[in-house]
Amino acid sequence: MPEFQTDVAIVGAGPAGLLLAHTLHNAGIDSVVIDNRSRDDIAHTHRAGILEAGSVRMLEAEGIESRVHTAGHRHDGIDIRVDGVSHSFDFPSLIGESVWLYPQNEIFVDLSAARERTGRPTFYSVTDTALGDIETERPWVSATTEDGEELTISARYVVGSDGSRGPCRSMIPADTKQRFFQEYPFAWFGILCEAPPSHEVLIYSRSERGFALISQRSENVQRMYFQTSPDTEVADWSDDRIWSELQARVDGPDGFALKTGAIIDKNILPFRSAVTEPMQHGSLFLAGDSAHTVPPTGAKGLNLAFADVSVLAPALISALKDSDAEALAGYSRTATKRVWKAQNFSYQMTRMLHSDPSQDAFETKRSLGELNSILESEHGRRYLAECYTGWPKG
Repeated sequence: MPEFQTDVAIVGAGPAGLLLAHTLHNAGIDSVVIDNRSRDDIAHTHRAGILEAGSVRMLEAEGIESRVHTAGHRHDGIDIRVDGVSHSFDFPSLIGESVWLYPQNEIFVDLSAARERTGRPTFYSVTDTALGDIETERPWVSATTEDGEELTISARYVVGSDGSRGPCRSMIPADTKQRFFQEYPFAWFGILCEAPPSHEVLIYSRSERGFALISQRSENVQRMYFQTSPDTEVADWSDDRIWSELQARVDGPDGFALKTGAIIDKNILPFRSAVTEPMQHGSLFLAGDSAHTVPPTGAKGLNLAFADVSVLAPALISALKDSDAEALAGYSRTATKRVWKAQNFSYQMTRMLHSDPSQDAFETKRSLGELNSILESEHGRRYLAECYTGWPKG
């Protein structure tokens, strides 16, 4: 039966958990990482891939041999298209920053390789994960390994980076936490297609037919979305119908045309916002989706997880190396300040760009007025560029 005594037990081997583990390792702090998913499952789960400049700098600072600069693509802006008219945002001229297109599963590949090089234990495909004694100075985590062995981890601290459906968040007593939740009346119909990029940067399009996002993944595979009802059936949409709908939502007087190809994946993505406060209790600390989720419109999910790590890692290092337990006391307060800024931006982008079937005509016109106020103002454009490229971390 594997038994470990470690400084930090990390539940969740996604990008947040692995970046935290590597940052702690660089500071001489030991950790054990577990995840209920297999390594292959995580590596092949296609998720968003816009990295803020600060997130890229975090990878560089910790010596992660990331391929973001070789396999990724720097994007110096976005286009917001309103009824077929494009409005380009040049981030370097507006705010002096850029973002990077680099899929989240590729970040995982980089981070898992970095973790493997440290020689420290990471257990994938575990089951029956449980936590205990989180209100003491010796909490524990238990699980069943892929080989059927009982795994026990005794630690000084536990970090839950186990996503929105993991067990860690539920360990915070109900009478000490608040869960803030927003569900949106629409979803995204997403596709992966074999085609070259349709544009050099991402296109966020608002039209009378609803929202569309023309995103990218690589030189030969693209990710695109269009707004739909949450109860949409994927089977009802043929490839030809999908391409016709996407094209209709970006049509304009400039004759812009999508580059099409074989559709290799289709899915429905519900829209929800959620925040748990506080993000800590006793010796347990939450990071990433276990504490908060945002709509993908503002490209904040992964970047928020990294921002949590930028606050939590130095606090854990101070607590463990300098016996400064007070360093951890303000983690939730500091982290949630950025979380709510990101929630506001994601909500704002979502509401400005989508058609809401529950809105009356006044609210529809008002949201268009809000969007035009940003598009037609230098200060507004700088505000959007600053939010999109990210605020300082830590």
